[in-house]
Amino acid sequence: MSARWTTAVLDPQISGGWAVARGPDGFLVDDNGALFPRQWLKRQALDVLSEHGIGHFDGEPVFLLELRSAGEVAGCGWRGLRQFMLEGDFDTYKLLGYAAQIGTWAREHRFCGSCGQAMTQIHWERAMYCQHCDLRSYPRISPSMIVLVTRGDEILLARSPRFVTGVYSTLAGFAEPGESAEDCLVREVREEVAVEVKNIQYVGSQCWPFPHSMMLGFHAEYAGGEIVMQPDEIEDAQWFNVHALPPLPAGRSIARHLIDLYVARRLGLPEPVLPG
Repeated sequence: MSARWTTAVLDPQISGGWAVARGPDGFLVDDNGALFPRQWLKRQALDVLSEHGIGHFDGEPVFLLELRSAGEVAGCGWRGLRQFMLEGDFDTYKLLGYAAQIGTWAREHRFCGSCGQAMTQIHWERAMYCQHCDLRSYPRISPSMIVLVTRGDEILLARSPRFVTGVYSTLAGFAEPGESAEDCLVREVREEVAVEVKNIQYVGSQCWPFPHSMMLGFHAEYAGGEIVMQPDEIEDAQWFNVHALPPLPAGRSIARHLIDLYVARRLGLPEPVLPG
């Protein structure tokens, strides 16, 4: 965790600090970024659904205003989280990524999943509470695996119809109940491209706030099979030589790190560090 940004459960009843505002169109921004003086932001005509104390940035408390709709604030606009990942300061992106996950969780847990009654926010822990059921709901994290499959100087990359035009990436998928990450990896690779793998090695992990994934990154070697693309999931999949790669994912993503790390090892270059 960066020294600039640390998570914490803060009581919204305390005063002061900074705040970010998140609505359907992303985060409110001005020329200085997405952090605003909290008291000033709360005086704006924003349709606030809930408020959450989420941590400290440079030692100052930070709060999230989760909005029902995107209002207008003079001199401000709205920016999606992916733009911060691609263009902005990485510490700010981590703050906003965490805020996005908390906002999504709070929005989706306004009502009890057991009885349907309204839930209340607990201020001393990150939980929503149903008094009727005595049920606590905590932020959701969805484990998933992401893997680079290699064959000597070749790497297996694929693209989904949802990807930016031309971009190829590693294979990925969510773990099913009862699966280990390795079981998930073998199944997903088999389902998406009909290839078998061996020598699975864990590389690292990355929080992926789109909306609440924990990406577990692996490297695996090709063991057999011909590429057969999964209908509706994989638009194209190919073996690419490390000297002739297609357009790749964003540089701060774990997908790009897996690719860059393997290419560096094959070419004898300095190994990159996974952004953390």
